[in-house]
Formats: sequence, C-alpha cells, structure tokens
Amino acid sequence: MAHTFKSGFVTLVGRPNAGKSTLINAVVGHKVAITSNTAQTTRHRFSAIVTRDDMQIIMVDTPGLHKPHDALGQELNTSAIKAMEDVDVVAMLIDCSKPIGRGDEWVAAQVNEVHAPHKILILTKADLVEPKVIEEQMKAAKRLARWDEIVVLSAKTGKNVSGFEEAVATWLPEGPKWFPDDMDTDQPLEVIVAEFIREKILRSFRDEVPHSIGVVTEDMQYERKKDLYKIYATIYVERDSQKGIIIGKGGQAIKQIGIEARKDLEQLLGCGVYLDLNVKIKKNWRRDLNQIRRFGYGEGI
Repeated sequence: MAHTFKSGFVTLVGRPNAGKSTLINAVVGHKVAITSNTAQTTRHRFSAIVTRDDMQIIMVDTPGLHKPHDALGQELNTSAIKAMEDVDVVAMLIDCSKPIGRGDEWVAAQVNEVHAPHKILILTKADLVEPKVIEEQMKAAKRLARWDEIVVLSAKTGKNVSGFEEAVATWLPEGPKWFPDDMDTDQPLEVIVAEFIREKILRSFRDEVPHSIGVVTEDMQYERKKDLYKIYATIYVERDSQKGIIIGKGGQAIKQIGIEARKDLEQLLGCGVYLDLNVKIKKNWRRDLNQIRRFGYGEGI
C-alpha cells in the first residue's frame, strides 16, 4: 500500500500572550518566532513549517486577538482573522494559568464565525497550574465552541508538544509538500532580523516604549572572507523622549540591545554579525495605516 503524505495549514489564534509563538518555536525545534510578555509582540502573520517523513504542517502564527485601540491594533486583528480563512485546522490557544474570560470568549466568537473544517483547542502553560485547575479550564473551554479535539501542553517545558502535532496530523488532509524540506519559515530574512532586534527592545523596556517601536532592516551584506554579516537596522519611535530611553545614558541601552540581538542573530545566521543600530523618530506612526504597512505589520507584507 502506498504511503500517504499529509499536509496542510494550521492557524494558531488566541489572546495576546496565550503562547502561540512559544509553541511554534517548540514544534520547529528552534527559534523562528519572537516572544515576550508584551501584548502585540507578534505583528506579522507568518508561517512556520515543520516537515516530517509523512507530513508537512504549515503553522500560521497570528497577532493576539484583542479589542483594538488604534490603527495598528485594528490591522493586527484583521490579519489574525484573515489567517483563519482557507486553512485546514484552526487551533485556539488558551492560557491555563488565567481564568477564561471575556477576551477568550471574544476570540472564540471569531473562531466560530469561520468555516474551517476542523477546530482544536490547546490549553497552554500547563506547567504553571495544578491538574484540578486544568480540569476546570477544560470544562469552561468546552462551552466556547465545538472542538474536534482538546490538547493540554506546556511549550516551555516541551510537555506534550508532540500531542499537538498528533492532533493536527489527525485532521490534516492528504496533500503535497508545499515547501522544501529545509525551509522552516516563509518570513524573509530581513524581517526575521528586524523582529529579533525588536524582541530585545520589548524585553528590555516596559510601559510606553514597546508599542511605539518599529524596526526595519535597511541593509544586509555577507562578507565571505570574514564569514560575517554586516547588518544595518533602524529603530523607529514616536517621540523624542522615547528616543532618549532607547539610546540610554551614554548610549548604554542601545549598546545592550545590540549585544543581545547579535547573539541571537549569530545563532540564526551561523556566522559572525556586525550590527549597526540607528534610532529615528516617526511621529504617531501607529495611527498611520500606510506606515504600519511599510513596516510590514499586519497585512503589510
């Protein structure tokens, strides 16, 4: 009997910080998506690809669904909702460690609107709670929609990540290999580089700065002789005061961002990295749809 190959698209949705990017990194086996405790960490809708002998899963990471406060928020929601169209499986993630609330109900309502063939529920961050809490969460989550399957896991510890893959595999149709074996994301390299830099800023600063940040990779050159990538990137902020915070006293803050980002980039690119960071002001860019799209956020790519 011929060996059947399954393939298909799985969109991950959930509230901000439900753990979508962490799960994607766990399934891929290394970092392709950035993570932080800040809402709107994920601004790009992008796919991560996992190829096994018998299947290829294309996971679509989406910005967290939330009630939007500005044009950027609106655009990110549109992006997440659009990503549920024409996919084989929608996987909704709920953080086990937080009570299921109106935010989850609102996301579930969006999931119920779409006509995906299969819908699975993933209860994440199971390492943070007792089994009794998980049981209660499961009861509450069952009421939100009709799920084909429910998986409980912890992407951080790796517990039952394989359960997610198996659940997805169950509902994937037979299909072709959409991407080459060695490809694990459809994001352009320049975008990944910009995102890795933005992640360091999100992790270093709290409060007003993170949302006001946009990062663009201006130029990348590989020098074969030195086995070195020269990367020039610009960090955009909305106000003078934010520029001061990012640069820091005597340039300390931006230097630290550069050091941390370079570590990640060297791992990603497998060679030395020279990183040149600039900070520029672009007033109120989050209200300007053209600028949001120029950064490639939401539907902008």
